[in-house]
This record gives sequence, C-alpha cells and structure tokens, in this order.
Amino acid sequence: MVKAFIASLLFVMMLGLNPKNTFAQVAGSSATMEARTASVSASVLDTSKGMAIKRLVIKRTLEKYHSPLVNSVDAFMNACQKYSLDCYLLPSITGLESTFGQFIWPTSYNPFGWGGGYIMFKSWEEGIQTVARGLRENYVNKGATDVESIGHIYSESPTWAVRVRNFMAQMERDEEKNQLFFDMNRVQL
Repeated sequence: MVKAFIASLLFVMMLGLNPKNTFAQVAGSSATMEARTASVSASVLDTSKGMAIKRLVIKRTLEKYHSPLVNSVDAFMNACQKYSLDCYLLPSITGLESTFGQFIWPTSYNPFGWGGGYIMFKSWEEGIQTVARGLRENYVNKGATDVESIGHIYSESPTWAVRVRNFMAQMERDEEKNQLFFDMNRVQL
C-alpha cells in the first residue's frame, strides 16, 4: 500500500501537479487510495507514465536551451495528442528553425518558420496548435507520414529531416534515461 502511494506521488510530481491538493481528499484513508490505485488499469498507467515522461523530457530540453517556449510544454503535449503526432516532432522543428524559439521575428510567436517565418501568431499556444493542425491536415493526412517525407515539403533544405531527427533522437535518449530512472526507483520503493 505504501509503495503504491509513493509511486502515485512520484507520478503526480512528474506531471507537475501539487501532491498536497491531489491527495488531500484521501489523506488518512488508505482504503480509498488502494481502491483508486487498483481501479486504474496497467495500460492506462503505462500510457500516463509515458506521457508524463515525454512532458518532462520536453520541458528539460526547452530549459537546457533557455527556450522562451518552456512554459508551453502543455501546449505541445495537447497538440501531439489532439493531432496524433509524435510528441517530439513539434519541439524538434522549433529547435531547428529557431533554436527553440530564441530567434524569431519579434512578437511573431512563430518558432517553426511556418510560412517562411512571416506568419504571426498571437501566442506560442496558437502557433503550436496551428502548426500541429497544419502538419496533420496538409502533410500526414496527405501521405507525408514520417520526418523525411514531411521535410521534402516543409523545407527546401535537403538536411532538414536529418537535423529534426537529431533533436528527436536526443529527446528519445532522454526519455529512455527517465524511464529507467522511474522504473529503478519504483522497484526500490
């Protein structure tokens, strides 16, 4: 029971939620916590844990590059889920096109170079959602299903896809490390 609670607490903290508020209703009620833990299927937990780790990896990557997009991690996660895109694709494009939002047309909120970088968005979130929708509708739905085929349309540069893949690979390596860390700590609890 204690192990399940600690594992749940770690998971909630990885999501960036306040554990005090999240568990306030079950404080002192181990039966309630046990019932909740038992009612969640393993696949849902695995998916949630995987998304939490992806969120953490994106956040740490944006922090590492001192990105102004660091507070837009949830927008990236929402867009990848809503449009069924690889969660690392959009941040990786921003890494290539604008060094994660650092070098953009002033107040354009366009770290993607979308429309040659001349399209202006009202916020990072609007830019993220617009580009995600555009990738889904105008690229993926029309057969550009991998980074290489997207790259042929997205950019004139023959190395665009390789460079985007490089950022994605860095994030995938970080995800693996975080997965290992989470699993090792869960076993030790």
